[in-house]
Amino acid sequence: NKSSGHRRWATIFAIALSVNGLSKRDMFDYGEQAGDQLLEQGTDQTQQLILNQSMFFFDGTYDTVYINTNGFLSVEEPQVESEYLGKMPASFRMIAVFLGDLDNSDGVGKVYYRQDSRPSILLRTTDHINQAFPQDDEIKPTHALIITWENVAAHGVPGRGDGLDRKRNTFQLVVASMASASYAILFYPREGLQYISTSPGPYYRIATDNETSVRQLSEETNSGRRGVWVYEIGTSPIFYSITPGQPTQPSYLEPTEPRNPEPDQPRYPEPVQPSYLEPVQPAQPQPPRYEPQTPQVVVVDEDDDLDVDVFAYNSETCASNRQKCSSFADCKDYTNGYCCQCRPGFYGNGKDCVAEGKPQRMNGKVNGRVFVGNTPSPLELSNNDLHSYVVANDGRAYVAISTIPAGLGPSLQPLSSLGGVIGWAFALEQPGYENGFSIIGGVFSRQAEVTFLPGNERLTIKQEFKGIDEHDHLVVSTELEGRLPEVPRGSTVQIDPYKEIYQYGSNLITSSSNRDYTVSLPDGSVQTKAYQWRQTITYQSCPNDEEVRAVQSTQQLSVDQIFVMYDSGNQLIRYAMSNKIGSIHSGPPEQNPCFTGRHGCDTNAACRPEEGIQFTCECSTGFTGDGRQCYDIDECREMSEICGSHAICNNQPGTFRCECMDGFQFASDGKTCVEVDRPIDHCQRGTNNCDIPERARCSYTGASAYICSCLSGFVGDGYTCQDIDECEQGRCHRDAVCYNSQGSFTCQCRPGFHGDGFQCTPEHEKTQCERDRESIQVSSNTGSFSFFRLRPSVSQYVPTCDQHGAYEPTQCHGSIGQCWCVDGNGQEISNTRTGPGQRPLCIDRGVIPPPIGPTTRPDVSPVAPGTHLLFAQSGKIEQIPLDGYSMNKGEAKALLHLPDRVAIAVAYDCVEKMVYWTDITGPSISKASLEGGDTISLITTDLESPEGLAIDHLARLMFWTDSMKDRIEVAKLDGSQRRVLFDTDLVNPRPIVADPSYGRLYWADWNRDGPKIEMSNMDGTDRTVLVKDDLGLPNGLTYDPESQQLCWADAGTRKVQCMDPNGRNRRTIVEGIQYPFAIVSHGRNLYYTDWRREAVVAVDRTTDRETDEFLPQKRSRVYGIATTPTECPQGLCSSPNTLSQHIGYMPGLSILLFSDHIIFQNSSFDNKIDQLV
Repeated sequence: NKSSGHRRWATIFAIALSVNGLSKRDMFDYGEQAGDQLLEQGTDQTQQLILNQSMFFFDGTYDTVYINTNGFLSVEEPQVESEYLGKMPASFRMIAVFLGDLDNSDGVGKVYYRQDSRPSILLRTTDHINQAFPQDDEIKPTHALIITWENVAAHGVPGRGDGLDRKRNTFQLVVASMASASYAILFYPREGLQYISTSPGPYYRIATDNETSVRQLSEETNSGRRGVWVYEIGTSPIFYSITPGQPTQPSYLEPTEPRNPEPDQPRYPEPVQPSYLEPVQPAQPQPPRYEPQTPQVVVVDEDDDLDVDVFAYNSETCASNRQKCSSFADCKDYTNGYCCQCRPGFYGNGKDCVAEGKPQRMNGKVNGRVFVGNTPSPLELSNNDLHSYVVANDGRAYVAISTIPAGLGPSLQPLSSLGGVIGWAFALEQPGYENGFSIIGGVFSRQAEVTFLPGNERLTIKQEFKGIDEHDHLVVSTELEGRLPEVPRGSTVQIDPYKEIYQYGSNLITSSSNRDYTVSLPDGSVQTKAYQWRQTITYQSCPNDEEVRAVQSTQQLSVDQIFVMYDSGNQLIRYAMSNKIGSIHSGPPEQNPCFTGRHGCDTNAACRPEEGIQFTCECSTGFTGDGRQCYDIDECREMSEICGSHAICNNQPGTFRCECMDGFQFASDGKTCVEVDRPIDHCQRGTNNCDIPERARCSYTGASAYICSCLSGFVGDGYTCQDIDECEQGRCHRDAVCYNSQGSFTCQCRPGFHGDGFQCTPEHEKTQCERDRESIQVSSNTGSFSFFRLRPSVSQYVPTCDQHGAYEPTQCHGSIGQCWCVDGNGQEISNTRTGPGQRPLCIDRGVIPPPIGPTTRPDVSPVAPGTHLLFAQSGKIEQIPLDGYSMNKGEAKALLHLPDRVAIAVAYDCVEKMVYWTDITGPSISKASLEGGDTISLITTDLESPEGLAIDHLARLMFWTDSMKDRIEVAKLDGSQRRVLFDTDLVNPRPIVADPSYGRLYWADWNRDGPKIEMSNMDGTDRTVLVKDDLGLPNGLTYDPESQQLCWADAGTRKVQCMDPNGRNRRTIVEGIQYPFAIVSHGRNLYYTDWRREAVVAVDRTTDRETDEFLPQKRSRVYGIATTPTECPQGLCSSPNTLSQHIGYMPGLSILLFSDHIIFQNSSFDNKIDQLV
């Protein structure tokens, strides 16, 4: 949508720094000698330019721009100047460098432009951007667009007498783009701005002081160089706001005389360094890097007083900085500024606050170069996944790093503290002492130096902790550099308990310790070794806090129950340890279970010590229960107005998130949803300039924009469309006659032939079904002459054919009362035969013949934000938006048209927002982006009837069942590295679901002689039958990762049932349903498709009853169903690159981290349990 922010075409944010002025020679080279092209001379001339690399502007990506005489660059074709000069804001997006009624028709003024990717030019753009944004890393532009307006004059009226027609302006715009962002660099040389107003008359009267403010474009800066202004104008994939440069200091300082600004003159405050970084809070969206302002615009043809709104940091008070605190913190003003303080029930530094007792997770990447032993070459680590999990109420921390090569993994085992800093951050606190997170929060830097004895090998560990992300996870990046002593392969390492002294100073923490460890070699011998550990932690506390916190200057971290292991099969290094923070002085150990960690409270509960060894368990904020067992509170359900008006609430474990509804956006407070400018749908209003609806289609694209395109059967640009004579293209069969019509054509078989005109066959040619039927009828009447029509004998089976001569999918033998399903060749599908009085529902493998004339394009229409249901019907996939758990039936529509296809299974990849489906007519497996675009075929060979499909969004894998080949297969999401998982003991496999968090597969086989539900690991190991009793036709299967419930819909027993993944606690949700085909879970609801009802049915698991039903406009059988969650399910690992990508073994995700389930079962966490996880 074009918000008001989108229509700020020339917003000027500036932080004034007194520096040397800019000369024309300081601009980028321009002119014919620089390879520039010239804009046509005149007034209001426009040149369209196709870019060599896309440009990002606000939230859009553009490949075409328009350069105009009047001092601007636009990304949409501009209107005539009378539509925007003096009538701002314009209806099209532009960057107005100096907007006015300008003229270069006299031959003196010129407008130059070029695209440039030379290294010298890109290096210069990098210097400007780096100086304006010194905190940004990896600024590497790959393309520059340079536009220079030289000596352009105002389009004035002769004889006005003010000399304006002799004054000329020179200015320059450079747009530098890289893979995910674009920057605008504006140059205003000190001798370049010779006039301000461009039109005569009182309508354009300008006050002197405001003229001065515009002239200051060449005298001030936001980039450290006078007259140079730098802005980040667009980012991808997420855009918040236009961001001005924020230099720490100018390049060249010069002494300036202090000046007192005139009344009303803009003030230019010095930049203020932020006190400390701004973390993302889970209950509200990340605010923009800078507060969105409402600046005036520099428009030199505007009747309002000209002004340059100067961006400055807001005063350091809570009134303007509340959003920088955690949503679980209060803001408090002090004499010199503000500070954030966590509320009761939470702990942290105020910027980051987490609930007491709640488990914490950490995700990150590991990079570096490590030498092992005496090897001359290092082993490289490149973006290896690091995941950690801490049970905060007992201080037990778990760490796993993936894809560690066998040459390095064993030697990393002694480094338990590689991830042990999270153990210190969330250590179990002894009375009067605080863990690291309580003191410094989640933003800090850590550097550790490790010296191994006796060989003096040295390793440096650098870690940057970047706060809590939107998933409520602590984010860390790790770099390793140095050498490790070699630990032979097959060796195990045991690390002795140790104590580490932490010394706390002003924004600095240091610690050191000596670690002893033993290495048990494969030959049975044991080596005892040690290393010295020294580390420094730096952070930024709040400097304004006048209430000095009573933090112990020295604390001792006690670490025991240390478990380390290198899993060579899965290339994983794992660490686990128990952590307590307390006094450096020895004394009697604390006996209260809250301080020992042996209390039995739920992992989502805080332990509250009482007198002696008494204690109570209290569920963490966001959870409810008795403390021994805690359950997530659905704030969205219990407090329906918690997000305010025009917002959608999404529940998460222990918290919730608010999202603005379509047509609204967050205000500057990051909480309130305000209405954006209402766009105009010119397609619906009929105010577009497309050709008539009989020839063209108007497609609304958001904001007030639309696209005109000719209908199928016509050709043109959408504004003018002409009929295509398809008959000239030979579209009909050679034995047919073609008749052209407007936008279409018809084909008619010639006399003596029959068919649809696209396929014509001689009248006497019959289909296989018709031939089989006739041969049986003839054979049953041989031996006697009859004047009556052919009739089979009473006991003989005769196939039934449909109107096109194909086999009906369900065949019956009337004499014996049995029915069965057949394939396209009439062959019986095994295990589908039913007894007397029953008739199986068979998948119709035939499709409706393609229509004559125009058909719907087989691509995706982009969907609105939010969660949707996707379900398949013959020839298309439809979508139903979900409003909470209710189906928004009025907004349901086709997502994807698949002419001549029968889509069966539907699945969704939440990472790339892709919908996947199986097609039994191809047969094939395909995908398409939910954000729009064409379909992509992935698997097209060696398939017969793919009817089940599951996506593992973490490992980037897909699994499918083939009920004709009786096997289960797996491949990467691009269709590569395909292999068979199971091809035995399967009769009619159909539904299949994946649990990526635990690396499990579940599938059902509706074998009428022995239906069952099975599970295995994702690599095909540990295949187990979960359910085999009281099953009929288990067609649908789904797994809910939040409740860890496996649910299925059975068309034989006519029940929906659920149980846990271990086969326990089986219960019936609803019964008496008709004929379910597929099922999916979403929150407390289940949604299933029903063949007989031809509907999508909603079931509330909490009340065990059906709550709603959706009947598609086109009534036919509905097949697979899936959801499109706004976020990926949060398991123990939430990174899409967590699993090993080596499809040769594809281990289950259970190898990656530590199961919450095991943690719940045992609170002692001895090494035996550690080995289990």
